Amino acid sequence: MSENKAPHGVKFVYDFTEGNKDLKDLLGGKGANLAEMTNLGLPVPPGFTITTEACKVYLESGEEPTALRDEVSAHLDALEARMGKKLGQADDPLLVSVRSGAKFSMPGMMDTVLNIGLSDKSVQGLAKQAGDERFAWDSYRRLIQMFGKTVLGVEGDLFEEALEAAKAAKKVTVDTDLEAADLKKLVTSFKKIVKKEAGRDFPQDPREQMDLAIKAVFESWNGDRAKLYRRQERIPHDLGTAVNVCSMVFGNLGPDSGTGVAFTRDPASGHQGVYGDYLQNAQGEDVVAGIRNTVALAELEQIDKKSYDQLMQIMETLENHYKDLCDIEFTIERGRLWMLQTRVGKRTAGAAFRIATQLVDQGLIDETEALQRVTGAQLAQLMFPRFDEKAKVEQVGRGIAASPGAAVGKAVFDSYTAVKWSRSGEKVILVRRETNPDDLDGMIAAEGILTSRGGKTSHAAVVARGMGKTCVCGAEDLEVDTKRRRMTVPGGHVVEEGDVISIDGSTGKVYLGEVPVVPSPVVEYFEGRMHPGADDADELVEAVHRMMAFADRKRRLRVRANADNAEDALRARRFGAQGIGLCRTEHMFLGERREMVEKLILADTAAERESALSALLPLQKKDFVELFEAMDGLPVTIRLLDPPLHEFLPDITELSVRVALAESRQEPHENDLRLLQAVHRLHEQNPMLGLRGVRLGLVIPGLFAMQVRAIAEAAAERKAAKGDPRAEIMIPLVGTVQELEIVREEADKVIAEVHTATGTELKLAIGTMIELPRAALTAGQIAEAAEFFSFGTNDLTQTVWGFSRDDVEASFFTAYLEKGIFGVSPFETIDKDGVGSLVKAAAEAGRRTRPDLKLGVCGEHGGDPESVHFFHEAGLDYVSCSPFRIPVARLEAGRAATQSTGSDHR
Repeated sequence: MSENKAPHGVKFVYDFTEGNKDLKDLLGGKGANLAEMTNLGLPVPPGFTITTEACKVYLESGEEPTALRDEVSAHLDALEARMGKKLGQADDPLLVSVRSGAKFSMPGMMDTVLNIGLSDKSVQGLAKQAGDERFAWDSYRRLIQMFGKTVLGVEGDLFEEALEAAKAAKKVTVDTDLEAADLKKLVTSFKKIVKKEAGRDFPQDPREQMDLAIKAVFESWNGDRAKLYRRQERIPHDLGTAVNVCSMVFGNLGPDSGTGVAFTRDPASGHQGVYGDYLQNAQGEDVVAGIRNTVALAELEQIDKKSYDQLMQIMETLENHYKDLCDIEFTIERGRLWMLQTRVGKRTAGAAFRIATQLVDQGLIDETEALQRVTGAQLAQLMFPRFDEKAKVEQVGRGIAASPGAAVGKAVFDSYTAVKWSRSGEKVILVRRETNPDDLDGMIAAEGILTSRGGKTSHAAVVARGMGKTCVCGAEDLEVDTKRRRMTVPGGHVVEEGDVISIDGSTGKVYLGEVPVVPSPVVEYFEGRMHPGADDADELVEAVHRMMAFADRKRRLRVRANADNAEDALRARRFGAQGIGLCRTEHMFLGERREMVEKLILADTAAERESALSALLPLQKKDFVELFEAMDGLPVTIRLLDPPLHEFLPDITELSVRVALAESRQEPHENDLRLLQAVHRLHEQNPMLGLRGVRLGLVIPGLFAMQVRAIAEAAAERKAAKGDPRAEIMIPLVGTVQELEIVREEADKVIAEVHTATGTELKLAIGTMIELPRAALTAGQIAEAAEFFSFGTNDLTQTVWGFSRDDVEASFFTAYLEKGIFGVSPFETIDKDGVGSLVKAAAEAGRRTRPDLKLGVCGEHGGDPESVHFFHEAGLDYVSCSPFRIPVARLEAGRAATQSTGSDHR
C-alpha cells in the first residue's frame, strides 16, 4: 500500500468562501462553481469541498490522507457554529448532503447522498423544528434509501419495491400521498432491508454516516458507469473527484417548497427564454428520477412570484458572469430560494453555434473565444442528414457507426446491381459482407453501405467517409448471403434484394423499411444551395457561416482535399478546399481500366508492357486535365500508383477453380493457366507490405514514367488553354532516399522531354509520402531529394503499431477500448506519443535539410478534430481530408490557432 500522507502544506478541504471557478482541477466543477456563486453573494447553503487531491490519495493507497479527518472536523465545526446547530443533534439537527463533483460534468455517473445526520433520535427533532412530522420521516426514508444503495451497496430495486408496496397498501399512486405513519413504517422496512442485504444496521452516528458517504463518493470515481462515461467523453481517468459537503435545504416541506432545474438559454436550440422544470414539495433527485411530472419553469411565476423574479435575476447574473449558457439547480424552502449548483451547460450542436454567435453580438465574448465554444465534432453532426426521431421504427441490427448520416434504399448485394438500379432512379443500400476496390462504382451509386464485417478503418468505412456516404460496418448479427441475394436478421426475418432498409451511420442502427429522413441545411449551405435567412434553419446556417468566417481568418493551417476526380474536386472547392493534398491514381484504374493494369503487371515482354502503357497514357492525361481544370490556380498533389498488388490481379481461388473445371471438362484453358501461373508467381502473404508504391514503380519499367508524362502533358495542355495548373508529384511508400533519387531522375527527364515537345515551361514539385518508420527516421536524408513531405498517417500508424488495420478493429480493438488501453482508436485520432513523435521528428529533420520544405498530412487523421490540433502544433503547412470533412478541418484549424488554456467547454 502506498504512502497516504500529503506533502507538507497541502490543504485538502476548502470552505465555499475560499474557492473560485478557476479551481476546477482542485475543487471539481461543482465545488468551484459553488464557491464562485458564494463570492458573487448569491444564496448558496454554507458548506465545504474536499479536493480531488484527497480523492487521488485515497484511490492510490486505499486510505484517506492522514490529515483529512482533522481538516473535515475543523470545517464541520465552523459550519456548525455558523448554522447554530450540530450535525445530527437530537433536538435541532444540522443535516448535510454529500455530493460528487469532478472537473468535467459527469451527470448521474457518480454518487450523492442527501439528509445525512438523520437518525432514530434526530428525526424527532427535525419534525419538531419543521413543525411537520411527515416531512421529517420522508427525509429519513430518503436517507436510508440513498445511503443503502450508494454507500452500502444494497440493490436499489429492493427499496423501490418496498415503496411501491407502501403506496399500494395505502391505495395511492404518488409518494406525496403517503402520510407520516406510512413513512414511519417504510423507514422500518428500509432498515430491515439494509440489515439483511448489507449485514449491518443503518448507522445512527451522523459522523459515521458522513465519513462513509465521503468514501463512497471517492470510490464511485472508479465505478463501471463512471469509467464508461469517461471513455465515451474522453475524460482522463486520473483526475479524481472532489466531494462537496453542503448544509441541507429542503424542497419537500410542503407546497411553498420545491426544487428545479433551469437553463439560461434553451440547450436544444440556443434560443433565449425561460427553460427548465420545477417540482413542488420535492427534493432534487425527484426531478431527475421522474417520479412525478414536473411543470415548466415558467409556471413558477404563478406558484411563487417572489422566488421566480429572484431566480430570473440570478440567471441573468450568472450568464453575464460566466459569459455562457448556464445550467442551474435550485431549491425553494418555504418561499426562500437557494442555489445548489451551476455549470456551463451541455448543449446540442445547433445550440452551440447559435449561442457562440449570440454572445459575440452581445459583446460578452470575442471571436477568439467563440471558436472555443464550438467543435468540429459538433459541425460534423450538423452536416449529416438524420432520421426523424418521431418516426416509428423496427430495428433489426446494429453495427459500427462508420460514417455518419441517414440512408434509405432498396437492399442490393453487388455493385453491378447498385449501379443499374441507381441509373433507373432507384435509391439503394449496398449490402456486402465487406467491400473491396471493385465495389467502388456500387458505393458511389448507393445511398449508403452496410457490411457485416469490418471496422471504422475498413475499406467500406474509409471510402464512405471520403465520399460523405452513410456507412454501417461490422453488423455481425446480420447474415449476408450475396449469392442468394438476401440478408437474414436476428429472429429469422429475411431481407430479400429489393426490400427497403434504413441505416443510421451516426448510431450504427439498421432498420426494416423506410425511416423518414430530415435533410441538413448546413450541407446545403456549403454546397451553395442555401443562404442565411430568417427562419430557424437559416438562423443556424447564419451561425455556422459566421463561425467558419472566424475560423478562416484565424487559422494558419491550410486545408486541402483528398479527391481523385473532377467531381470530388469541384465539391471540395465549394466546401472551401485550398487544393488537393492527395489524388490517389490507383482509384483511376478500377472498372474497365483494371484489365489494362492487369496486362501491364503480367506482361512478359517489353512490347506487351509498352502496349499496355500506351493504352493507359491518354486515359491518365484526360483524368489530370479534368482535375487541373477543376482546381485551377490551386495545388494538386498526385500520388503515383500505390495499390497492394492483389487488388489488380484475379482472385487466385476463383482462377484455380476455373482452371480445374476447364481441365475436368477438357476445355481450352491455356490463357487461364498462364494467368494462374503468373498470379502464383506474384502472390503475396501480406500485400500491404509487399510490391506496392515506389517498389512497383521501380520493378515495372515505364509505369511511373507514363504517369509523370501524363501529368506533365496535362499541365502543358492547361497552360496552353490559359489555365493555371499547379501539379505536385508524390512518390509513395519511400523508405530510403535512394528510391526517391532514382524515381526523381526519371521524372525530371520525362518533364524535360515534355517541355521540349510543347515549349511550355513546367514547374512540377516532386516530393514523397512519409508513411514508413524508416522514412520518418531518415527524413533528413530524404529531404535532399524531396520538395515536400506528406505524412500518410494511415500506413504510418499501421507500421508503427504493427497492426493490420483491416483486421485488428474487429478482432481486439473493442477489448482494448474497454480495458482503457486505448482512449480512442489510433486510426481515428493520431497516437501523439508514438506516431506523433515520428511526425514531429521527421518534420524537424526535413526542415533542417531543406528549410522551405512544405509539410502536409493526407491520412484519415487530416480530418479528425483532435489530430488537426496536433498537426498545427507540429508546424505542418496543411492537412488534407475527404471533401465532406473540409469544413470540420477548417473550423478546427481556426480553433487550434486560437486555443487558450482557460477555455474548456466539454
